[in-house]
Amino acid sequence: MDKKPLTIFWFRRDLRLHDNAGLYRALKSGNTVLCLFIFDKEILDHLEDRDDARVTFIYNQIEAIDKELQNHGSSLLLKYDKPANAWKEIINDYDVAAVYTNHDYEPYAKKRDAELGSFLAQHQIEFKTFKDQVILEGQEVVKDDKTPYTVFTPYKKRWLNNLTSFHLKAYPTEKYFTNFYKTQPLKDITLQQMGFIESEAVFPPIEYKSVIEDYAKKRDFPAIKGTSHVALHLRFGTVSIRQLVTEATQYPERTWLSELIWREFYMMSLDFFPQTIDSAYRPEYDRIAWRNNQKEFEAWCHGKTGYPLVDAGMRELNATGFMHNRVRMVVASLLVKHLLIDWRWGEHYFARKLLDYDASANVGNWQWVAGSGTDTMPYFRIFNPDSQLTKFDPKMEYIKKWVPEYGTSQYPEPIVDNTEARARCLKAYKQALGR
Repeated sequence: MDKKPLTIFWFRRDLRLHDNAGLYRALKSGNTVLCLFIFDKEILDHLEDRDDARVTFIYNQIEAIDKELQNHGSSLLLKYDKPANAWKEIINDYDVAAVYTNHDYEPYAKKRDAELGSFLAQHQIEFKTFKDQVILEGQEVVKDDKTPYTVFTPYKKRWLNNLTSFHLKAYPTEKYFTNFYKTQPLKDITLQQMGFIESEAVFPPIEYKSVIEDYAKKRDFPAIKGTSHVALHLRFGTVSIRQLVTEATQYPERTWLSELIWREFYMMSLDFFPQTIDSAYRPEYDRIAWRNNQKEFEAWCHGKTGYPLVDAGMRELNATGFMHNRVRMVVASLLVKHLLIDWRWGEHYFARKLLDYDASANVGNWQWVAGSGTDTMPYFRIFNPDSQLTKFDPKMEYIKKWVPEYGTSQYPEPIVDNTEARARCLKAYKQALGR
């Protein structure tokens, strides 16, 4: 293989060539840049579904990046392996002067990058990472005493106060595309080689401008198009967060912008408190005596709880990989509060099914519902799925779409009585919390 010194840029959660912080700096590093993507066996081998739509989405985007690179006389280096093994091959095949990539804040990624940094240092190879998937990170939004915020409202206030035009400036990577490593198309890897088949899922386009202005008015009604579905693209970095925040700040209505700030709040919460990936932020909540009834969990998974708003949401999730944001809260509340099933069961199911699954947001939202997280609702707040239906789907349009048998003898009775479930939940929480 070629032994000319080069810089490698490693794509992870930033699957785009344009406005990419780490790629921009790699292209300005002084060496030619070879782009890399690793289909990580540490992650892929644990996926339960061979037609996992997220793998297809990533694969399609990787193909698009490779095609664009070929237009500039380069190509994308692909590996299907555990990262540690892949990097041993890479430094053997190429004279690598430096490795550039963007920050990833999840526990697995931080451990992976720390190990890679040590490995590369042993071979006198620089390893540099950059902020790209958030506007403000870590110590850029903390209290006066430098500790992290655990309540959203003051976090948001500080985030907005600290925001400058500099943070929103796009990285003009296009100016330096001549610095890509020149090569013939490199070896491809197919979905089939990795043990996957192409998903038939429909992926939403990057389209959000039409919903920003009326987002506050429409976002809670699942039967209408009031949300952007842009979370999938944010998760895999097919759109720049700087682009989205720049657009959001142009509107006097700031609810959509607030949702982008919530995303960063949860991402930084997981960065500061990595144990919350599978443990309660408030440890006393891990004392709750969960019922964890497997039969009831299966009914919840398949949308057969007898609560139509919950069932519609679960069926939407199973069929499309999406669930409306308002419905997610109701669905989660029924599992955790009504059925007293550990929030981690629901979080793991969402991790399997959601196209836009992001560990920090998913864990943050599930712990919010359970009452065990950072900025969270009180444990005694329990969504009434019937009143939520009346308020947010009054014409039953969402229900008719996903639960057509509702109102017939084929539809099951509620899995649990709402009043009895509330009383049981409060008793279990009070016992665990000593109240």
